[in-house]
Amino acid sequence: MQSEFLHQTLRAFKHRNYRLFFGGQSFSLMGTWMQQIALGWLVYRLTDSAFLLGLVGFSSQVPTFALAAFAGVMADRHSKHRIIITTQTLAMLQAFILAVLTLTNTIQIWHILLLSLFSGLINAFDMPTRQSFVIEMVEDRNDLPNAIALNSSMFNAARLIGPTAAGFLIFSLGEGLCFLINAVSYLAVITALLLMKISPLVNNTKNEKVLEGLKEGINYAYKFKPIRVLLLLIGLVSLTGMPYTVLMPVFARDVLHGNAHTLGFLFGSVGAGAFIGALYLASRKTVLGLGRWIAKAATIFSLGLLFFSFSRNLYLSIALMLFTGFGMMMQMASTNTLLQTLVDDDKRGRVMSLYVMAFMGTAPFGSIMAGTLASIIGAPLTILSSGLICLTGALVFAKNLPSLREYIRPVYIKMGILPEVSTGLQSTTHLKMPPN
Repeated sequence: MQSEFLHQTLRAFKHRNYRLFFGGQSFSLMGTWMQQIALGWLVYRLTDSAFLLGLVGFSSQVPTFALAAFAGVMADRHSKHRIIITTQTLAMLQAFILAVLTLTNTIQIWHILLLSLFSGLINAFDMPTRQSFVIEMVEDRNDLPNAIALNSSMFNAARLIGPTAAGFLIFSLGEGLCFLINAVSYLAVITALLLMKISPLVNNTKNEKVLEGLKEGINYAYKFKPIRVLLLLIGLVSLTGMPYTVLMPVFARDVLHGNAHTLGFLFGSVGAGAFIGALYLASRKTVLGLGRWIAKAATIFSLGLLFFSFSRNLYLSIALMLFTGFGMMMQMASTNTLLQTLVDDDKRGRVMSLYVMAFMGTAPFGSIMAGTLASIIGAPLTILSSGLICLTGALVFAKNLPSLREYIRPVYIKMGILPEVSTGLQSTTHLKMPPN
């Protein structure tokens, strides 16, 4: 039984390219999380400003909103493999510059803002490309949901280890070492990418104009209601809920009266909850029922934020962050899986770029709003407001699930993919856009 569970959970590892990617990315992501924690602590240490925390978050994320859709067109037209090698190399350079400036005690807030903007430009092209690259690493499409879930587990295992390690390193040796470790960690993923043997998917979009390709991708996503609703919910949660991460240094130092260790523990707990959720998704044999899980996960995330806003006890706050991380991961990864299952291959980059825009592209506006609001009414009330808005969105999505099921069922029946769809927003096979 245990052997069968492991085989089911790790089945994407039978693909060599995916094993290489998973191994290299695991090291790199730990460095990425260390840098994120250290950067937030450094900004708050230098400025004592919740607003500037939000501004740095805005700078690192707003390019994703502005450019991710165009990046999706590029991902559908050009080698995703080469694009990712380029973005990872540039990200290594950014981390190295940040490390040198910090270790030489010459770092200033304007340096951080510019480097954060540079990081955002890199991520705007890296994230949608990386999301749509999974299909090229996993030859058997049946293993795609498992590969996406394993990616999520890797991301959150790094979130569990990286912040905790960063808390200790910041306290004992300073933020600069975290940035240097992140720079070195990129060598692992770049090496793994160079060792891959990729047979890229054939696409027929290279001769299209960029704006035409962009318009086609947006129309495709908008006209198919399940995709549209999934993107709207993830966008709402990202805009109003995810900026809680920007305010974590405020909670760690001023609300819970702790230090960098406290910040590391809080983020580590988020990572632990998210890791549990990702492992559960990886063990699933089918995507059936993920629609219900999205509604549940958004509710769990919202309630975690609500109760966290009232907590003044470190251990209770850590426990609540566990649930928050679980809910966040289940919604994010389940949405990712459903979108990847529903979308046509030649539009995968564009639709996943819209997913990245909804998930990451709205976050900068949430960050700047959260930082501004926290400087006026305080961080706890800001998080309370976020939780209430997210909970409203989750309840509306849950209420509309039956109508979404009715919308998608005839499409599957008409195409002969499934004779009947049982529950949730479901698909086990590639779905083309229904005719207008």
